[in-house]
Order: sequence, then C-alpha cells, then structure tokens
Amino acid sequence: MKELRFALFGAGFWSSYQLAGWREIPGARCVAIYNRTRAKAEKLAEEFDVPAVYDDPAELLAKEELDFVDIVTDVDSHVRFTKMAAERGLAVICQKPLAPTLAEAEEMVRFCEERGVTLLVNENWRWQTPIREFKKVLDLGQIGQVFRGRIDMISGFPVFINQPFFKDLEQFILTDLGSHILDVARFLFGEPTRLYCQTQQVHRDIKGEDVATVMLQTETATVVCELAYAENFVEREYFPQTLIFAEGAKGSAELTGDYWIRTTTSEGTFAKRHAPPRYPWADPAYDVVHSSIVPCQKDLLRHLQGGQSAETTGADNLKTVRLVFRSYDSAASGDTVRL
Repeated sequence: MKELRFALFGAGFWSSYQLAGWREIPGARCVAIYNRTRAKAEKLAEEFDVPAVYDDPAELLAKEELDFVDIVTDVDSHVRFTKMAAERGLAVICQKPLAPTLAEAEEMVRFCEERGVTLLVNENWRWQTPIREFKKVLDLGQIGQVFRGRIDMISGFPVFINQPFFKDLEQFILTDLGSHILDVARFLFGEPTRLYCQTQQVHRDIKGEDVATVMLQTETATVVCELAYAENFVEREYFPQTLIFAEGAKGSAELTGDYWIRTTTSEGTFAKRHAPPRYPWADPAYDVVHSSIVPCQKDLLRHLQGGQSAETTGADNLKTVRLVFRSYDSAASGDTVRL
C-alpha cells in the first residue's frame, strides 16, 4: 500500500497520543503540524520528528503535499478546518465531538459529500479491547435476544485538573463523554427510536452539566447510559473504564472493573479477563482509552487506502451527534424525544 502523507492540526492535550498511535501503524506519515501557538507545534514536531511546522493553516495546505488531514483542535474550529481541507479535495479525519452544534455537524457531512471528500471521525471508545470483546459475546447469541442494557461511566476522577477548559463549556458531559458512550450504545445495542434524558450540575464552579442519565429505546432493548464526573467518592475508582451490563432471554453478560467479562446462562458463569494492550507512550491513567487509538486509526487508514469502509464515517457519527443534541432537548423539555 502507498504510504499516505498527512498533516496534524492541533498540538494540545491529545495530539501527542494521536501521533504516537499513528507511529504504531505502517502506511501513514505525519509531514506537518499546525497550531496557532507555533511553539507548541515546534515542541511536538521535535518529539515526533515531523519536518514542517505552521501557525497558518492556509499556508500549510498550500505548501504541503498531503493525502489527508487529522484534526485534533478544539471543537469550535472543526467546521472551518474540515471545509478548508475538503475544498482542496483532501480526506479529513476529525476528532469528536464532530461540531459544537447539530446543524454544523450536518453541514460538515453535507459539505464533504457534495465534494466527494472522505470524512471520518476518530471515535476510538468503541475500539477499547474489553468493549470489542463484549460485542462478540452479544453477537454470539449466548445470552439470547438482549432486552435491557446499562452502560456506566461514573467517576470520581479529577478530570478538570488535566483538562481545565472543561469548566468553561456550556455543554459538557453529554458532548464530551456522551459522544463516546452514546456511540458505544449504538455499537452494542443498535439504533435508538426514542430517548429520555435528565442532567445535573454537581460542581458549582463549572458552566455545563457534569452528570447525565440517558434512557434509549431501540427496536428490541431499553438501554440506560449513566454518565458522571461529579468527583464524589466511590468505593473503587475504575476511571476511565466503561462498565456494561446486558440482560438477554437466555442469560446475562457483564463487563466489570479490571476488564473482566462474565457471561451467565443456565450452564453457569464463565469469566474471562480482556486487558488492553500496553504501549509505553500511553498515560497509565488513560491506558484502556489510549490503547484504543491504535485499532481505531487502523480502521480509518484501511478506509483511506481503499479497503473496507470505516466504522466511524462522518455519516455514521452524525447519528451519535443527533443523540447527543436530542438528549439536551429532552433534558430541557422533560419530554421523551422520538428519533
């Protein structure tokens, strides 16, 4: 396969992990980094041996020979940078959340489709090793038709310390964590037909919501997604692990802390641990999340190289974006929302 050349837009918190993930995969090479603060781009470029640095995105796109761009900037800039790349016929990989509003996310997808440009989303949460293994359990049908599920991401982890900008977001946990968890709900249990949501704010020094509960109804199952960054005390802290429980007609399956999956049927309980791979560049506090960057990027690169379609295309991720913003609608009105 031809090696694809790309530019990274952004040199913030996640950018180094993004580049480290790409370095694990043959077939893609970062040739330029853009960041509005040039010094941050220069530091990242030196660390990863990237030859070119820019503080002007238009200049980068004009001078560099690229196959795609990887956008890891703040969400408010996603639309602008996606359109700049698409106008040049470049494929785009964009970080989640796709856009700050549903209308802008829809515009991004439409803009790229009209120009025949590929838009992919770096939605890595569903690529976590234990979540992929949980999906296999459901697909094997051992517990029968699933009629109820629960996905929990409830943490006392001080998330505002390493990402203080979260405090200033008018919409917080649903756009940030909800983008991941609602995508996992779709991945595991299918497309919802209606939803109901309630939000709360526990921290008083932030602008947005830090707790949310979303109930989804699919064709066959009721799924409850519980999200919290309340920083309250829990007996065991599993951050950033996602805990999942599914009830089926023939049994149940549970993804518990420390990556154990327990499947219970009339034959008894079978338990197996599915730990994620370890990478030296991954932050131990985010190990299961950072390791999922690699299989996600492999899937995106395969798409760009002409292989099978990626799971998280712009069009597919738009379905998750709609769930996020319809959840806000439900929380504001107190009503169930039909999808």
